[in-house]
Amino acid sequence: MFNCCSSSSQRYPIGVFEPAEEITKSLLTKYINDLNSIPSNLKESIDKLNEEQLNYSYRLDGWTVTQVVHHLADTHMNAYIRFKLALTESNPLVKTYDEVQWAELFDGVSAPIDTSVAIITGLHKRWGILIDSLTEQQLKRNFNHPVSGSSPIERLIEFYSWHGNHHIAHINLIVEKK
Repeated sequence: MFNCCSSSSQRYPIGVFEPAEEITKSLLTKYINDLNSIPSNLKESIDKLNEEQLNYSYRLDGWTVTQVVHHLADTHMNAYIRFKLALTESNPLVKTYDEVQWAELFDGVSAPIDTSVAIITGLHKRWGILIDSLTEQQLKRNFNHPVSGSSPIERLIEFYSWHGNHHIAHINLIVEKK
């Protein structure tokens, strides 16, 4: 594995997630637009890389581009499930998972990235359809995370819009260095 960037500042290229004090309608619209753009932005970034560069890491001890793409699919699938649980149950307790171990499983390291790009594309299309149907009351429905506590759906939208952009920025570090 080749490491393109060894600076610890590369860990958060768009900054650490900091939730807004209040999620306004205009902020929510921005977050939804960000979520909807993740598949096309991801494709645009990875299309600039060759097969060898997919095995580069964006920072010392960081994941490869391949692992980042598979991680996005894994994490956003879990988010979508949490989202639906919050819509159908009263403040459900969601399960955690070890994302580092998932990224190190054989499929996270070796599967072709087009498999996860297809998942992300389909998932975000469906997620967007569901989000567009939500009422203000539904956006306030909560899920309960064992570590971070209770959060409304609108915070999930905020976080995963950041999360997708965060990892696309990691990939773009490789694009810039190539």
